[in-house]
Amino acid sequence: MLHNKTQNEESFNLEDFIQIVIGSSLLVAPIAFSEEAWNLSRSLPLGNIIFLMFLSIFFITLYVYQGIFSADVKSRKLIFISRIFIDYFITLMVVCVILLALNKIPFDNPLIAIKRIILIGFPASLVGVVLDGLDKE
Repeated sequence: MLHNKTQNEESFNLEDFIQIVIGSSLLVAPIAFSEEAWNLSRSLPLGNIIFLMFLSIFFITLYVYQGIFSADVKSRKLIFISRIFIDYFITLMVVCVILLALNKIPFDNPLIAIKRIILIGFPASLVGVVLDGLDKE
């Protein structure tokens, strides 16, 4: 059954927040416990980390555009753009909290901490946004 989506269906609410947190956590947990991810965050050049960050945002953009907004963003550009960055920000916060709980955020080396958060946030952001969008389709 097809129905027209209203602007409220694409606005961000508590249900969306919870879906992103749970979706991100699903993938963060096994990766955050991985020593390979910790070591990769130390050895991977900053350029690659930035590239992963842009890939995350690009993939989130594609999914939000098609899966949540059904390719109709003309009159809702601000909501569309804010949705992308809210989704990514929430994912990074989930990664931060889990790494903090594991004592794997090196506060004495902020660059490694940021690299680790972005690296682990890459797959987590994809699962978070997909889970968020499932009830929109």
